[in-house]
Amino acid sequence: MSTNFTNGEANTDHESLITPLLSSRRSLVNSTSQVAIVGAHVCPIESLDYEIAENDLFKQDWRSRGKMQIFQYVLMKWLLCFLIGLIVSLIGFFNNLAVENIAGMKFVVTSNMMLAKRFGMAFLVFSVSNLILTLFASIITAFIAPAAAGSGIPEVKAYLNGVDAPGIFSLRTLVIKIIGSITAVSSSLLVGKAGPMVHTGACVAALLGQGGSKRFKLTWRWLRIFKNDRDRRDLVTCGSAAGMAAAFRAPVGGVLFALEEMASWWRSALLWRSFFTTAVVAIVLRALIDFCLSGKCGLFGKGGLIMFDVYSESVTYHLIDVLPVLTLGAIGGILGSLYNFLLDKVLRIYSRINEKGVVYKILLACAISIFTSCLLFGLPWLASCQPCPPDASEACPTIGRSGNFKKFQCPPGQYNDLASLIFNTNDDSVRNLFSKNTNFEFQYPSILIFFVTCYFLSIISFGIVAPAGLFIPVIVTGASYGRFVGMLVGSHSNLDHGLYAVLGAASFLAGSMRMTVSLCVIILELTNNLLLLPLIMLVLLVSKTVADAFNSNIYDLIMNAKGFPYLETHTEPYMRQLTVGDVVRGPLQVFQGIEKVGNIVHVLSTTRHNGFPVIDEPPLSESPVLYGLILRAHVIELLKKKAFMPTPVPIGTDALNLFAAGDFSKRGSGNGDKIEDLQFTEEEMEMFLDLHPFTNASPYTVVDSMSLAKALILFREVGLRHLMVTPKISGRSPVVGILTRHDFMPGHILGLHPMLTRSRWKRLRIRAPRIFKLF
Repeated sequence: MSTNFTNGEANTDHESLITPLLSSRRSLVNSTSQVAIVGAHVCPIESLDYEIAENDLFKQDWRSRGKMQIFQYVLMKWLLCFLIGLIVSLIGFFNNLAVENIAGMKFVVTSNMMLAKRFGMAFLVFSVSNLILTLFASIITAFIAPAAAGSGIPEVKAYLNGVDAPGIFSLRTLVIKIIGSITAVSSSLLVGKAGPMVHTGACVAALLGQGGSKRFKLTWRWLRIFKNDRDRRDLVTCGSAAGMAAAFRAPVGGVLFALEEMASWWRSALLWRSFFTTAVVAIVLRALIDFCLSGKCGLFGKGGLIMFDVYSESVTYHLIDVLPVLTLGAIGGILGSLYNFLLDKVLRIYSRINEKGVVYKILLACAISIFTSCLLFGLPWLASCQPCPPDASEACPTIGRSGNFKKFQCPPGQYNDLASLIFNTNDDSVRNLFSKNTNFEFQYPSILIFFVTCYFLSIISFGIVAPAGLFIPVIVTGASYGRFVGMLVGSHSNLDHGLYAVLGAASFLAGSMRMTVSLCVIILELTNNLLLLPLIMLVLLVSKTVADAFNSNIYDLIMNAKGFPYLETHTEPYMRQLTVGDVVRGPLQVFQGIEKVGNIVHVLSTTRHNGFPVIDEPPLSESPVLYGLILRAHVIELLKKKAFMPTPVPIGTDALNLFAAGDFSKRGSGNGDKIEDLQFTEEEMEMFLDLHPFTNASPYTVVDSMSLAKALILFREVGLRHLMVTPKISGRSPVVGILTRHDFMPGHILGLHPMLTRSRWKRLRIRAPRIFKLF
């Protein structure tokens, strides 16, 4: 790879950043699809410019800022955080309102037909309505916004790491994400809405942070300060926290989720703004829920915005209860790692199917919908009817949308416990499993059947071409597993079966997603009881430790499958054996400080580099010297303005009068200018362009003898796109090359050095990539 190639910027005779695993190395191009596994079109992935280009124009603009402009800058950040929280909370409320009413109406109609003994018609209505909803979600996703498919959390996480996959934050993606998530969740597919809500929050933040839109003439001057990747990164972080807070009504959990799982860079100022954003979400949702309690929101009542207030009374436990809890956590870690393994294999299979075209994507989604409907309607017939308990806290049997005592096919005075779990929305199913004082309401076979069904249905449902999350399915599956363990322990433990369901959900979440602190707080906010803290902490730690011995968390596996060049916080052991000079490669494309226009146009037309070293040679300097680095987008902007000179003489700061700082600001989700769109006369091609005033004269630079591990730490911690490499011993050229994200990818490094001996520690890290963080 040429040393100044960024992600997706390599020559056509070199491989892309990393070959997506799901394509089985049949494609050398990275996919920017929200779900590469659904076979969306592919195009190169770019890196983000988190580094500030400190050129003369930037310095002049910075010096010209007064106190009022600085105040506006700070005020706008807080104002945008408020708008993000407000908009995301409204979207979250609307999503839940729509799901509860659409799915609720479907269950009400089906239940009425079951009461009338019209079982065939009930199945037809149930399955056809599910199929129509799934078909609608898959069609609008496949044809309008393929980037809206899937969870969205891996893409947002990669973006916050510095990977830019085009289209993931567009307005079209946002709209389809909202509509598709509503219809997919309402179709009884075992998919969640938490992941899509995180993506939705990030989309809202990215759109607000674009600094306006030229298309809609909204580029006000006071918004232009946000037209850079660094500010957008902070806003997207706040948006992801707001999305998680809106999904679970967990404001503190949302902040910790963004900190622990999403963000690659964090600071105290960002913590304050994220907390403010999620606080706005919590307040708005509380007000909207109070409004719905008056009965003005249709079927939206207890369901929807999940709040499992199931343990308001004191929870008592003793030392004898610790062993079952430890066992539950260990088994949850094994089940979670197996879940990740199976999901990765299923996504590979789906990738092969979806590569055949859009029709196959939609047919696959429809097939999964039909299969799911048959299972959900048929399995309750395997459960035997139970007599209603005399001291039931609610009507038994339940007639309507939700409840612990679904009648289904049972005679009057009896209920079907399996139907009470299956014939409900996912939120209501979790609420039933978490409910206290219900130790005798569910049978062993029913809970076991429900657990196995959820475990495998959630795996096969995730990869379809529709917005689909994993949080809720994992919670449902873990809750059923935990309740089954509680039933097995029985009288040998003082803990309620509902509490075992909560701990089971925590163990399965930690086993699959490998989060601890954020999950702990989210579960506490869901259950509304701080007394559960010690047990939840214990389960999370045990489950995560066990699962880390087998594979990575589910989002890292998906990112690897999609080929996202994600930079981990740790370095591989073999990187200590290499220097940056061992991986940097040529030929290197450079510009002179004063370059002929024709040469610039030729280089831009024949390469896809996004950064070019600027070299000064005699007579501008006594010997060749590295002046700095200039970005491709800035060079194209100079060519657009045609700030040319007839002779190769320095123009100095006079050139700054031709430009404003906003001319070089980063554009939003639209496509940037291309060199092919510019036209030049033969006379202009012979003229010259002074690059000095627009070159970053202080880029991050390392010597070629620095270890690759140390360079990776610098590259990731600072958030670089280009890292200049200079020779330790002065030679003919003042620059050896440029390190980019691609150069730190294990596949690229081991490709250059196939005989590199991997230590025993490296082999262990392949098996347990996370366990080393504990020591």
